[in-house]
Amino acid sequence: MKLVRYGETGKEKPGIIIGEDIFDVSQHVSDYNEDFFGDNALEELKKKVEGGWLEKVEKPVRLGAPLTRPSKIICVGLNYKDHAAETNAPIPAEPILFFKATSAIVGPNDDLIIPKNSKKTDWEVELAIVIGKKASYVEEENALEHVAGYVLHNDYSEREFQLERNGQWVKGKSCDTFAPIGPFIATKDEIEDVHNLRLWLKVNGEILQDGNTANLIFSVPFVVSYISQFMTLLPGDIITTGTPAGVGLGQKPAPWYLKHGDVVELGIDGLGSSKQHVKSYEA
Repeated sequence: MKLVRYGETGKEKPGIIIGEDIFDVSQHVSDYNEDFFGDNALEELKKKVEGGWLEKVEKPVRLGAPLTRPSKIICVGLNYKDHAAETNAPIPAEPILFFKATSAIVGPNDDLIIPKNSKKTDWEVELAIVIGKKASYVEEENALEHVAGYVLHNDYSEREFQLERNGQWVKGKSCDTFAPIGPFIATKDEIEDVHNLRLWLKVNGEILQDGNTANLIFSVPFVVSYISQFMTLLPGDIITTGTPAGVGLGQKPAPWYLKHGDVVELGIDGLGSSKQHVKSYEA
């Protein structure tokens, strides 16, 4: 299934995509949150959808992030060799982990707001994992049993805040609107091979990132297992798995970054695409 949330900001309803259409499932599900993913409601929803009538949602309609209020967003840094190379960083021996504030989450096509005093707002197309079952000290061979599905994520980063302002990376990762997620969560059965998905990103129509999840340094099951050794993963938690080469920080002959009026488009095979219009912060 493909899970979506649609409607005005803060008033989204749960839905599913069938073909090209969105159908309302709010009569079956209150929302796509920790309770939903943790109570086996996904399997129950599949049964209800197969056996019942659903109301089609009239387009156009705004899409929100396809899940709400995850307990955490855990990010894996430098998980593609070409991205490590373009940033002059060594290949990590173990996954580099950091957090992104959940308050950064917005819908897939909502505006990107360049933060106040930002000069180096950057883009990063990423495959994200949605946890479907509580995971603590999970073995790698069992890790996918704890995955509900996958989703497109743009891990926006303010490089000055991240790299030049001391402390952890979280300051450069957590600004409002820095986590557009969606358009939908694809359940595991929708994705034939999660380690063979093209992911791409354009700025103003120019392809800048064009990679494949086959080039992940640390695989999806390894990442889930690894993180679960350090913290409990709860249903609905998001793990975002890193970005391929082509970010603003790695541009040659010199880095360049987003400005007001730019348009960012990105996508992943089987996970759809999204578009963000870039706007400057206004008080």
